[in-house]
Amino acid sequence: MKLRSSSSIEICILAGGLSHRMGCDKSRLRLGRRTMLGDIRAEAKKLDLPLRVIRRDIVPRCGPLGGVYTALKSTRTEAVMFLACDMPFITATLLRTVHRRFEGRDDALFVCLGRKPGFPFVLRRGALPTVTTQIEQEKFSLRHLARVLNAKTLIVPRWRPQLRNINTPEEWQTARRSLWRA
Repeated sequence: MKLRSSSSIEICILAGGLSHRMGCDKSRLRLGRRTMLGDIRAEAKKLDLPLRVIRRDIVPRCGPLGGVYTALKSTRTEAVMFLACDMPFITATLLRTVHRRFEGRDDALFVCLGRKPGFPFVLRRGALPTVTTQIEQEKFSLRHLARVLNAKTLIVPRWRPQLRNINTPEEWQTARRSLWRA
C-alpha cells in the first residue's frame, strides 16, 4: 500500500559520510542483489514520496548533521524524513509508521531504540537554524539535536532488527551471513 504522494514531505537518504570504520563507501556495498543504498531506496520508493540521495554535504565532516543541513537548506518541502544508507534492513512498513506518526503534528520526530534517538527521523524545514547552530558549536550528535529541538520520539522495539546499521567490515560480513541463512 502506497501513501498518497504529497509535496509537504520528502525522503532524503544520507550517503555522504566518509565511512572511516568501513574503509570504503558503505552505500555501494552489496547485500544480496542490491547495494545497501539500493535496498533502502527501494523500500523508500514504496511510500510514493519525493526521494533524494544526499551524497555530498555542503558542510563536510560533521557526521549526519552535514547531510541534514544540506537537505534542509535545499528542500522545497515542509519536512524531510531522513534515512541512513547504512541501514539496509529498514522496511516501508516502518517508514509508513514514522510518516503517519509525524503527519504534520510535530516539528521533529525521532525513532528511538531505548533512549537513543536516531534514524529514521523527520524534521521540519524550520529546524534549519537549529541545525546550523549545532554545526557552528560543533555539536554533531543526533541525540543532542533531538534534545535541543524537543523532538517527539517513536519507540519501536519490535522493529529493532530494521534499525541495525552497518559500519564495519565485521558488521557487513555478519549481515551477509544472515541474508544467506534466510
